[in-house]
Amino acid sequence: MHYPIAAVAEPLLIIGLIVLAFVVIMGLLGLKTVQQANVMLIERFGKFHRQLQPGINIIWPIIDKPRRIEWREVVEGVRGELIVNYVQRPTVDLREQVLDFPRQQVITRDNVMISVNGLLYYQITDPKRAIYEIASLPIALEKLAQTTLRNIIGDMDLDSTLSSRDDINTRMRTVLDDASDKWGVKVNRVEIQDISPPESVREAMEKQMTAERDRRARIIEAEGVKAANVLRAEGERDAEIARAEGERQAKILEAEGEAQSRLSVAQGEAEALRNLEAALSSTQMDGAQYRIVATYLKTLEQIGASKDGSKTVFLPFEASAALGGLGSIQEIMKAAGAGK
Repeated sequence: MHYPIAAVAEPLLIIGLIVLAFVVIMGLLGLKTVQQANVMLIERFGKFHRQLQPGINIIWPIIDKPRRIEWREVVEGVRGELIVNYVQRPTVDLREQVLDFPRQQVITRDNVMISVNGLLYYQITDPKRAIYEIASLPIALEKLAQTTLRNIIGDMDLDSTLSSRDDINTRMRTVLDDASDKWGVKVNRVEIQDISPPESVREAMEKQMTAERDRRARIIEAEGVKAANVLRAEGERDAEIARAEGERQAKILEAEGEAQSRLSVAQGEAEALRNLEAALSSTQMDGAQYRIVATYLKTLEQIGASKDGSKTVFLPFEASAALGGLGSIQEIMKAAGAGK
């Protein structure tokens, strides 16, 4: 029995078209595109098989399926409030993530209740462990950050809490990084956003700050007055010293000038007496009169050279005759001066 060729070719063509369509559909289903800084986890029959890198990847449809990942997203609402949504995604984002853990009430060591919130910056380094080692990574990090913050602030008093944010950030980052290492997560940094003490505590702190500022202002003012008084006293002292030094120098110069004047007068008188003695020695006197006059002249020379400048002279009676003719002595001195 013979069948026409057209009757046989038509079923084969249909089967070929069906196979081609199946291959195209499977190819399209097996073609996966992964964006940059993302990875896709592939499961084969429910078991982790491999990890798709950014770019175009091919998987076996039906037997290979991407793992659906529940992720936490924070969006801003209409009124500016933050809304937390949990979405299903086929890829794991390897970029640094920001987790804003909500505000919570914490009691310090000195029994003061404060309100604290902060930010957590983390990055997934091992996507496999981040998905399979923990049920919900964002929730786990949020709760871990809250409990760690509560423990750290519980060991500090209020003043230390308000002034040691860097210390709190460092301690939290260390604890969270160690705890999340088994989850394939690297905690890069932690930032405390706000620390709000109760209203009564804030009022007491404001009063304390005001009193402290007033005290510092009074101290600075007193130090300024003290420094001004010290500088004024030092200036007056230096002025008195300079004035006394000037008076002392003036007196020294005056005394030296007076001494120099007296010395010049004495030297002139001594020179005149020596000339007189020389003139008398050249005149004709008997020996006794000459000796009296010479002795008198020497005494006058010594008196002229004395420092006190005393002019009191005691003359013996015998010298009166020798000194009676002062006019002749004057003539002798003139003659002596003309003979030079």
